[in-house]
Amino acid sequence: MGLGLGLSVQADAAELPGKGVTVQPLKSSLAEEAFQTLLVSRALERLGYDVQPMKDLEPATEHLAIANGDATFMASHWSLLHADFYKNSGGDAKLWRRGVYADGAVQGYLIDKKTAEQYDITNIAQLKEPAIAKLFDTDGDGKADLTGCNPGWGCEGAIENHLTAYRLRDSVTHKQGSYAALMADTIARYKQRRPVLYYAWTPYWVSAVLRPGTDVVWLQVPFSSSPAGDADTALANGRNYGFQANQEQIVANRAFVEKNPAAGKLFEVMQLPIADINAQNLRMSQGAGSQRDIERHVDGWIRVHRALFDGWIAQALAAS
Repeated sequence: MGLGLGLSVQADAAELPGKGVTVQPLKSSLAEEAFQTLLVSRALERLGYDVQPMKDLEPATEHLAIANGDATFMASHWSLLHADFYKNSGGDAKLWRRGVYADGAVQGYLIDKKTAEQYDITNIAQLKEPAIAKLFDTDGDGKADLTGCNPGWGCEGAIENHLTAYRLRDSVTHKQGSYAALMADTIARYKQRRPVLYYAWTPYWVSAVLRPGTDVVWLQVPFSSSPAGDADTALANGRNYGFQANQEQIVANRAFVEKNPAAGKLFEVMQLPIADINAQNLRMSQGAGSQRDIERHVDGWIRVHRALFDGWIAQALAAS
């Protein structure tokens, strides 16, 4: 792709560890996962691998396909949110994960700051009050409408659990479908200065448009509750948004990694700041979201971080 082999990493093409090996990357239906996935693909190409265009599958199926050897890796495995997908696909016997690709991924519920301050709303349990719930009613049924999580992503189970645990089913409707379309409506409501209630996570562009602390505020939960049991969801700062802080990891087929130690080392050492993912995702939301745009963003990131990128390649080559 015109990136060449950097001066700091000299290797004969015939000696590259990936020569003759085909790699199949996966991402979910979330277009914004393309950036971090393509960056891994670029690095694999530098090691000589024949990397195919990424395919889209939902997270549970992604894990299964990689475990079964139908695909090679995914770059957006959430260590806690996708724990059951990992375990149910064979766990460490069939899958491989090591290192942290992006750290500090958080998720939770947010409302607009104006409504939060006007009605002193800080906790999602306050939505049990009909008068508070009605503020976020978008369809006239008197219940708060929560822009929620797509079926199959993993977060929908956590939200459904919260609605039961915090006794919100009579006052809150979990709106599901296409998250991007629902959030477009939510942002339009915000721009009309109407109350908004939604689930979101970082890294994702939404937090660059509706900025936590400035435009919107995180709601806390009354106590920790998760589908898996009694996991403590309190964060290091003492606040509890109902979800544990996650790390994003690269998950790969174990047999592939055992045969390809260079790729395994690459997956282990690559690290991408969440702020960089947010910034790129924002550019996509502003219209630069084509495949060509994303490739340009990845190549630009590599140019700016050439020494870091070459360092990953050097460590991978040493492992081979």
